[in-house]
Amino acid sequence: MRLAATFKRIGGNGLISVWVFFCFCSLTVAQPQHVEVKLNDKGEFRLFKNGTEFYIKGAGGTEHWEEVVKAGGNSVRTWSTDNAREMLDKAHSLGLMVMMGLWVQHERHGFDYDNEAKVKLQLEQFRKVVLEIKDHPALLLWGVGNEVDLFYSNTKVWKAVDDIAKMIHELDPHHPTTTVTAGLDPEEVKLIKRDAPNIDIYSVNTYGEIAAVRANIRNYGWEGPYLITEWGPNGHWEVQKTKWGTPIEQTSSEKAISYRDRYTNEILADSKYCMGSYVFLWGQKQETTSTWYGLFSEDGKQSEAIDVLKEVWSNVPMNNHSPQLMLLQLEGKKSHDSVELYADNRALGEVKFQDIDGDDCQVKWSVVPESNDIRSGGDAESKPLPVSGVIKRRSKNQVEFRVPNVPGAYRLFVEVYDNAGHYAYANFPFLVKERTADMPAARWLKVKTYSDDTWKVD
Repeated sequence: MRLAATFKRIGGNGLISVWVFFCFCSLTVAQPQHVEVKLNDKGEFRLFKNGTEFYIKGAGGTEHWEEVVKAGGNSVRTWSTDNAREMLDKAHSLGLMVMMGLWVQHERHGFDYDNEAKVKLQLEQFRKVVLEIKDHPALLLWGVGNEVDLFYSNTKVWKAVDDIAKMIHELDPHHPTTTVTAGLDPEEVKLIKRDAPNIDIYSVNTYGEIAAVRANIRNYGWEGPYLITEWGPNGHWEVQKTKWGTPIEQTSSEKAISYRDRYTNEILADSKYCMGSYVFLWGQKQETTSTWYGLFSEDGKQSEAIDVLKEVWSNVPMNNHSPQLMLLQLEGKKSHDSVELYADNRALGEVKFQDIDGDDCQVKWSVVPESNDIRSGGDAESKPLPVSGVIKRRSKNQVEFRVPNVPGAYRLFVEVYDNAGHYAYANFPFLVKERTADMPAARWLKVKTYSDDTWKVD
């Protein structure tokens, strides 16, 4: 209404000028990027955006996108269309392209792919979303489903995925489709080739078994291009466990080594078929522990793995590095020793770290119960709270703490912060055993110091 009133007031040639200007602006804003899969001049599969080759250096997550740009990344991945336009607008303002996820419902969450009415409703809901955002200039490709094969039995889901991808191709000729599997399995490759021919790109979420993708994807029958849509440290299901079954997490520095190795030797190494990747997780979350997958701390500090990504994505030397953590010990032992302690006893932890820039570092210690809310597929988990009052004496390299009085599994966490926005971390799982009747009671006497309350065993 206000635009029409403006035309009326201007009149004549002014009306024509404004109308031409309005049409030009509208075309500029609504014009989608034309993205297609082609072979480059080296015979390698690549995405081409408006005719220019686009190798994905991406991050999975919905926060800290400014840091993706600073690190040399060019794309971000979402898992659903929640706040889709807001996400696309934000990405566009930063010069990032988006792999837009369509959250196809999971059988393990109770969705029934034998229920044709529900399957059709899901398709129609996606149709509305595709029509709404298909022309956004930040849209790169459509991710039709994430790990719908996880703990499933009804393979009709692949037909539903294909119907969604077919609908996208009918409405949007400018953006390719992909679907994401949990790891790489020959049966899923076979099913997708047979039941979902409208999928253009195969995508894989993989961690410790990333090498199996490059080694096997063609053997399993996929001849086209693929993406690694989640990758990072060893998964909590892939690592050594303590005698009582607790998974042992890599330190932040151990993870940094694996990030470099996996990007260089697996992702970049398959230059003919792999068109790029999305590292996981560009953010922070509780999943088994509060540090397992996140590249950032809860308050936004960057870990050493981001140092690695900056180097491999942009080949620009670092101005300031994250602290490097070499060792965390408890009672002189390593995490693989399955350390067991008696309730209320004194325990001593020790950390060794360095900051090659000479930054002043602060060290934070905490004792946290082992999570009892372990879920699958990245489903939301509740975070256990640290045990209060057990840290008794601490320094930059050591901590003395009272073993919690409730038997069970715990972790000793250490976080090392520099003064430039970086941090390192590690945790040490241990088991608390109940004191026996013949053991003398542990006595802790409080003494005052200048800076803090310190405790000692009498």
